[in-house]
Amino acid sequence: MVFPGSVGGPTNLREPMFDTLTDRFEGILTRLRSRGRLGDAEVNEVLREIRVALLEADVNLAVVRDLVERIRARCSGAELSKSLTPAQQVIKVVSEELTTTLGGEPFKLSYASKPPTVVLLAGLQGSGKTTASAKLARWFKQQGRHPYLAAADLRRPAAVEQLRILGKEVGVPVFSEPTDPVEVSRKALAEAERVGRDVLIVDTAGRLSIDLALMAEVRSISSALRPDYTFLVIDAMTGQDAVSTAKAFNDALELDGVILTKIDGDARGGAALSVKQVVGKPIAFVSTGERVADFDTFYPERLASRILGMGDVLSLIEKAEREYDAGVAEKAAERLQKGQFTFEDFLEQLQQVKRMGPLQGMLGMLPGVPKEVRDAKIEDKDIGRIEAIIRSMTMAERRNPDLLNGSRRLRIANGSGTSTTDVNNLTKQFREMQKMMRTLGPIAGLGRAKARKTARNRKVKGGRVTPSPRGAR
Repeated sequence: MVFPGSVGGPTNLREPMFDTLTDRFEGILTRLRSRGRLGDAEVNEVLREIRVALLEADVNLAVVRDLVERIRARCSGAELSKSLTPAQQVIKVVSEELTTTLGGEPFKLSYASKPPTVVLLAGLQGSGKTTASAKLARWFKQQGRHPYLAAADLRRPAAVEQLRILGKEVGVPVFSEPTDPVEVSRKALAEAERVGRDVLIVDTAGRLSIDLALMAEVRSISSALRPDYTFLVIDAMTGQDAVSTAKAFNDALELDGVILTKIDGDARGGAALSVKQVVGKPIAFVSTGERVADFDTFYPERLASRILGMGDVLSLIEKAEREYDAGVAEKAAERLQKGQFTFEDFLEQLQQVKRMGPLQGMLGMLPGVPKEVRDAKIEDKDIGRIEAIIRSMTMAERRNPDLLNGSRRLRIANGSGTSTTDVNNLTKQFREMQKMMRTLGPIAGLGRAKARKTARNRKVKGGRVTPSPRGAR
């Protein structure tokens, strides 16, 4: 496969949230695996390193102490599992306790018996609250719901218009009027009931800092609506300030959970690791990018796995299932196996990959990816450069790269704003991929034939597919 960073100049480096912590944990766990025996002294040494790594990541001191002591209690002098090496046992304990610190189980959301389910979003100005409202509406649509948005932020200039634009993007109607936030919220609820919407999301006003006016306004809206859920939207990049903000809002509103935004930023990640234990409220959702699709349920176990350098394959699979067109993938696979894969097919695949979000985020979900590869900055413009080259080709050239002589390559380079070297590199790598797939095609074909045969051998009973006796367990 052509790697997006292979066309153009050298890639840059960046340090997204948790990367430094992940690097520290990977180093700790690598040294741990090299130890043949783990006594109390070795465990204490590992715990000292973990404590320093967490404090450097801006994790709350009380949270660090509690986490380290829980790990110590389970590892010191305990009988280790016979199925695991001592190092594996310690790694398992660290993973489980880190998961507990992050909240343990993902947030479970239920719906009101009498619709609509009312969701109130609160937070400071600049936390990404309005954008999170639209992202949450899109998430509810994916769950088969029919959400409705209420723009009750009448203080920030253009906040209502911003929500209308985002609502249009996600296909969710927005209610607002220039009265007052409480009245807007009441009327939005009545309108949601009238038009049969089963979820109402209310975007409230924020301030640059917590003050009495902010708390009074959001409490008035909450009293008028009696929401089923109240979520606080906090900016993960504000570190421990985010935790302090969450405590103040929870005292005023009795939060149900937190929506953590900008988790793809370059902060140290301490807020995510501290908020559940300090505030006592779980992280319900996380926003991982600027696109409306970059939003999902928060899974503590998966984040713990990523922090420990073990990847997050489940999230990557779910993202692919949501965004990737299975029909397009099947068609591409068949053409690859037959040696008929063209630049036109490749362009279609690039469009599919872009729908899944930034490649940087996907690399971080894969276990065992080297730090150098994980840190390489791969942006949409890298894929865009490849797209520009392919789009500058004629249809005949896309289908038959053998036509690409020197003058054609120069024309393509000029048309795409790249160099002939870029065009040459792309065509060379594409030919190598075609050659490899022609070699693997017969083998892959046998695999597909075997899969079809296995499927035919399955017996269908009572509307359910039952494995054949050979495959039964």
